[in-house]
Amino acid sequence: MKNSKVNNQVIGERTFNLQGYEKLTQKQYQKEKFRLRVELIKFQKSVIKENRKVAVIFEGRDSAGKTDTAKQFSKYLIPEQVKYINLGIPTEWESKHWFKRYEKLMPKNGEMIFFDRSWYNRALIEPALGFCTQRQYKNFMKNVNDWELEYINNGTEIIKFYLSIDKTIQRNRLNARKNSPIKHWKFSHIDKMIIDKFDVLTLYKEQMFKQTSTKICPWIVIDSSNKRLARITAMHYLLNSTEYENKKVLKPKKWSKEIKSYSYSYQGEVFDGLTYNQYKILSENLG
Repeated sequence: MKNSKVNNQVIGERTFNLQGYEKLTQKQYQKEKFRLRVELIKFQKSVIKENRKVAVIFEGRDSAGKTDTAKQFSKYLIPEQVKYINLGIPTEWESKHWFKRYEKLMPKNGEMIFFDRSWYNRALIEPALGFCTQRQYKNFMKNVNDWELEYINNGTEIIKFYLSIDKTIQRNRLNARKNSPIKHWKFSHIDKMIIDKFDVLTLYKEQMFKQTSTKICPWIVIDSSNKRLARITAMHYLLNSTEYENKKVLKPKKWSKEIKSYSYSYQGEVFDGLTYNQYKILSENLG
């Protein structure tokens, strides 16, 4: 029980950004993505062989790139053992039994599940837009850490990504979506509401980080101002943070671990310009 309390200690969100990749050419990006996908397939094979259960969730504001990033992960993986999940509007029963809505979707032995939005809708979009009551919101925030810990103690690996963008970028992307001759149909009534709720969502986001980023299951915040960079950054984090058979640590730009391409955030302090080894030491010792 004592260890469970330590593991469930709230530590605040972590920031993980790859610096120096912003100017990748399309050819370099495709090459890097190919190398990452080779490693992802190795990881999946280990998941299957060892009967591991992996749930990766992607949260963030509308237009942050959650869908594309989640699909980039699952593309080319063995389809029978991987699922991409993006749920629609909950039924009345699901809204009242929030955790049960997701329990049936959690990974089984040998499975990898990628959630494009997750149970954390109840911490972000739903309260911000009035889609749940304050009682439902508070109940979720009170119980989610223990709910996750129960799964983790039963062998489920949960990785929580938050793709971050600022107000200007979001507004520009949503306006571009609205005015696009081929993507305008994606602009929904929710998007209209979201534009004016940026600051409200920020408050809920900060509460989510403050209360649900635990030592054993932290939030990993990735700058998604550049969607292409965000995709490979998330892939790098997942592969660097887990063990699997025949693992090859992909070296950053210039193919050297010594390039100072990593940043780490701890209790509000940001450490930039770290090598991978420095990042790993901080992550392992500070949580």
